[in-house]
Amino acid sequence: MATRMEQTIAGFAREGGVGVETVRYYQRRGLLPVPRKSGGIRHYGGEDLRRLRFIRAAQSAGFTLEEIAELLALEATNDRARVRKLAGMRIAALDAKIAQLQAARDVLTKLARQCAAGTRGPCPILSAFE
Repeated sequence: MATRMEQTIAGFAREGGVGVETVRYYQRRGLLPVPRKSGGIRHYGGEDLRRLRFIRAAQSAGFTLEEIAELLALEATNDRARVRKLAGMRIAALDAKIAQLQAARDVLTKLARQCAAGTRGPCPILSAFE
């Protein structure tokens, strides 16, 4: 059985919480290295898993794959100022998305109240989408 330090792509993907095609996609994008072959099978190690988990966590924080590639490159340079700038840009984008979602929620809440208050004519919710 493959160990955590040396495993095939299927085990690696499973341990990283992604599919095999996701691993291959990250490799094509240059986010993950293509490991050496041994006996015709590529084997992934602990550093590969750490990098995969980094990618997934950064995606969960809202970073794009392009931004993640830059973060991975910055990891070697210790350029904290650039990392902070990227984080600040991501925070601003998240704030804008939150404001957009809140505005949509407010409108829908108002329409739901209007719909509940009346019994005649078209539902305000349905009318709003025309």
